Amino acid sequence: MTPSTPVSISVRPGRDRPDPTTATASDTVPTEGPLVDRFGRVHRDLRISVTDHCNLRCVYCMPEDGLAFVPRDDLLTFDEIVRVAQVASALGVTSVRLTGGEPLMRKGIPALIARLAEIGFDDLALTTNGTGLARQARALAAAGLRRVNISCDSLRPERFAAIRRRGCLDTVHDAMAAAEAAGLTPIKVNVVLLRGYNDDEVLAFASFARSTGRVVRFIEFMPLDADGNWTRDRLVPGREVFEQIAALWPLELVPENDRHAPAKRFRFCDGHGEIGLISSVTEPFCGTCNRLRLTADGALRNCLFSDTETAVRDVLREGGTDTRLAALLRDAVWAKLPGHGINEPGFLSPARSMSMIGG
Repeated sequence: MTPSTPVSISVRPGRDRPDPTTATASDTVPTEGPLVDRFGRVHRDLRISVTDHCNLRCVYCMPEDGLAFVPRDDLLTFDEIVRVAQVASALGVTSVRLTGGEPLMRKGIPALIARLAEIGFDDLALTTNGTGLARQARALAAAGLRRVNISCDSLRPERFAAIRRRGCLDTVHDAMAAAEAAGLTPIKVNVVLLRGYNDDEVLAFASFARSTGRVVRFIEFMPLDADGNWTRDRLVPGREVFEQIAALWPLELVPENDRHAPAKRFRFCDGHGEIGLISSVTEPFCGTCNRLRLTADGALRNCLFSDTETAVRDVLREGGTDTRLAALLRDAVWAKLPGHGINEPGFLSPARSMSMIGG
């Protein structure tokens, strides 16, 4: 493989500056071996957004109206997505998750999954809001999908509708049942907690985990909302969630086989279920992050919270070689900073919101 060509990146004052005290001695992007950054983190997890469209308007993610979507011609085609995935696999990526927006809004997802499954990833998963899952679960499983993460932010129908501003709770419950019937397990139920919205449902969700066997993961509200209304006092710290649940049902830490997983896993000491805590803000796990993201319009992002992007779409459409694509992947990973900087004074929220990046 030939050395990579430098990639033009944007730097925002106060947050996208490397820390010279923690960087390695070498400033040269490796041209062989796995996808490693300057701090020794090996990247084996690729999140692929297939669309920025969503049929919901969750208060912590999208505005109720007025958000501009990527033109269809600017979205990566399935052929382009598969090609990037193949190059990533050759560089050591072993896990792929499809995201959005809502990935099931894009037509033909089972066909894409079948092609990705042929590459041979160890894990092939999908994150969904659940609204279209019940009718596609069997087809997705047959195509090679291994498991699903399903978003559900309230167990109360009226509150569920208020947070999502569209959709129906019963539809999501049906989606979970259909996913289980299709073998898309273990099901992880993602709950974004918002102070004053649904933080009084922590114990209800813990009970749900105990009674269903589904892994409920409590996620801290992150500064990735399109409205730009994120404030620290609206997030519910993971430590608070743990203490509330453990006071009623004792918990024990699950020994991790994968230290790169974003969630701290806890099982109930009596053996009835498991929860997870994703405390991205109050307990950052940047030191073990191994994730790389491909946006729906073909940009590589090495961190949810950085505005640094490496464009691959133009390279794909201009006849770029796999060697060139591999170099872009290496450049993107090498440029990763030691941490997301949310808790630093100069932090600025990314210009692109979660639905535009891909979770």
